[in-house]
Amino acid sequence: MKKEITVKGQNGFLALLLILGVVATSIYLTVNLNSPIYGIGAVAGLLLMPGLTIVNPNESRVFTLFGKYAGTLRENGFFFVNPFFVKRKVSLRAHNFDSERLKVNDKLGNPILISVILVWRVQDTFKAAFEVDNYAHFVKVQTDAAVRKLAGLYPYDDFDENHHTITLRSGLEEVNNALEQELAERLAMAGITVMEARIGYLAYAEEIAQAMLKRQQATAVVSARFKIVEGAVGMVEMALAELEKKGTIHMDEERKAAMVSNLLVVLCGDKEASPVVNTGTLHN
Repeated sequence: MKKEITVKGQNGFLALLLILGVVATSIYLTVNLNSPIYGIGAVAGLLLMPGLTIVNPNESRVFTLFGKYAGTLRENGFFFVNPFFVKRKVSLRAHNFDSERLKVNDKLGNPILISVILVWRVQDTFKAAFEVDNYAHFVKVQTDAAVRKLAGLYPYDDFDENHHTITLRSGLEEVNNALEQELAERLAMAGITVMEARIGYLAYAEEIAQAMLKRQQATAVVSARFKIVEGAVGMVEMALAELEKKGTIHMDEERKAAMVSNLLVVLCGDKEASPVVNTGTLHN
C-alpha cells in the first residue's frame, strides 16, 4: 500500500518572472522581426503557467501525473511545479463533526437516542485522496456505524446498582475511549486521525422515556429509603445504648420494643410526626 510522498516546489515568484519574461520577449521579437517562429516562446510560456500554485496554511496539494501519484506539497506559499501535474486540494485543518441523533438499541435492547462529536483531520493525503471515494462522507458513514456498534456493547443505565458494570450514562470516560479507539481503527484506512471523540447526546427514545423515568425514580426512592432505614436503626441503637449507659430510665423488653417502634416511625416517616401525650401507662 502506498503512502504519502512529500515533494518540494520551486520558487513561484522567480518562475513567474521568468515566464513573463519569456512571453514578453517572444511577443517583442515576433512583432519587431515579423517572424512567427518566435511565437513558440509565448506558447511555451503559457503552457508553463498552470505549474504555478498557491498552498494556503493547513492545506496541501496532491499531484498526479498521467494517472500516477507524484507526491504531495504541504509547504505553504507560492510555488512552481510540473505544469502537467493534476492538482487536488486536500485540507489539513481539524474538522468538527456532530453526528445526527441515531435511534439504536443498547445492550439490554432498550431503544435510545445517541449522537457523537468527532474532531478529526487528514494525516495521510494519499490515503484520503485515493483509498476512499470521498473521505468526508466516509467519516460520516463510519461514525454512524461505530456509534451503533458501541451502543450495543453497553447498557444505558445500571438499575441493579452494580458499579462494576460500565454503562453509557455513568461510564463516559471508558465509553468515550472505546469510541475513539473504534473510530481510529475505522478511519485509519482513509489516512484520517481522530483527535477527539465523545458522546454528545444520550437519552431514551420517546416511546419508553416516560416508563424509564418512573423506573429511575422508583430506584432512587428505594435507595433513599434503604439509607434512611439504615441510619434510623443506627440512631435507635445509639439512643438505647446511651439510656442504659447513663441509667436514665430502666425499661423491660416490651418497653424497649415500643420505644424502638416509635423512633422508627418518627425517623423513617416521609411526613412530620404528630406528638401524642400518653397520660396513662403502656398498657392503658
